[in-house]
Amino acid sequence: MAKERSLDDVRRDIDQVDAELIGLLERRVTLAREVGEIKGMDNRPFFTPERERQIYDRLEARGGQHLTGQQLIAIFREVISAARAAEKPLQVAFWGPEGTFSHQAAIAAFGRSVAQVPVFNIREVFQAVEREQADYGVVPIENSVAGVVPETLDMFAQSAVKIVSETFLDIHHHLGSTAGSLAEIERVYAGPQPSAQCRDWLRDHLPQVEIVDTVPTAEAAKKAAADPRGAAIVNAVSLELYGLRALAEHIQDHANNRTRFVVLGFNEPAPSGNDKTSLMFKLKNRRGELYRVLGCFVENEVNLTMIESRPDPRDTFQYVFYMDMDGHRTEQNVMRAINDLRSVAIETVILGSYPSYDPGIQTI
Repeated sequence: MAKERSLDDVRRDIDQVDAELIGLLERRVTLAREVGEIKGMDNRPFFTPERERQIYDRLEARGGQHLTGQQLIAIFREVISAARAAEKPLQVAFWGPEGTFSHQAAIAAFGRSVAQVPVFNIREVFQAVEREQADYGVVPIENSVAGVVPETLDMFAQSAVKIVSETFLDIHHHLGSTAGSLAEIERVYAGPQPSAQCRDWLRDHLPQVEIVDTVPTAEAAKKAAADPRGAAIVNAVSLELYGLRALAEHIQDHANNRTRFVVLGFNEPAPSGNDKTSLMFKLKNRRGELYRVLGCFVENEVNLTMIESRPDPRDTFQYVFYMDMDGHRTEQNVMRAINDLRSVAIETVILGSYPSYDPGIQTI
């Protein structure tokens, strides 16, 4: 009968596996440096989301008995982040300070091996990228409950930056405070999006409190920490960072509450095989124009995933339409649809084609 292995025996094997993993990771970083040298000579971008999408697709397919595809993706996100930093350290701007959902989205998109650049608002994220104070920026663009983020859409009409990637973040809201109970709360600090996403809970549990408009989430947490009669709608990271206790957890009205964030930059990813294209356009103010636009996409069999209108910040009482669609701009049917749109619209601006991680379309 074979001798049963001791705990020390198993731990020695684990240490050996760890040493082998470190060796392989060092090898991967060495190869990444080689890639970086080639990219530098060819003036290619160091962030290539289409390549990362292909890697994540392979990992998703390889999930097995002990490690799921999503667990492998989480591990390799940090491996890729460290390897990318070996090619070229990137600076990524986000709507700060640390602890905001935008901060979490930046980590989800780039991993932790980047220089994080927190700025004061969405406008400054765009400006940081446009002025080359950051290589990329991360901003929220729409929420599954509260809808689009107007500040982000409005900036596209005033900026030359493009969308190069997207990421989705599950939103879990908690009521954080230094108070001992809900009965002590007189004010809740929250931005328009969080308060809209928790409207029913606030009505049912705190119907008499004042809602103090405060953005971003981390700033709301700061105010609650300094107010013994105050609370804030915050995420788990902000609870820990600002010393708040959760008077109530998961107070969002919808369990499947997700926010889509986009990565801003200037390079356009090559087709990955599962892409999305975003654009904005402006129409003449006459009957049937929007109907004609929609026909451009129906006739070319292009699926639209979002359409929204916003006042044009450049022109009084005029409107700009924003649209997302399946497919890369280089695909024939997408190309035809966009060309048909240009024949109808006064102005058409492609905001980018990039790998899609839309949970309503993909499974990754």
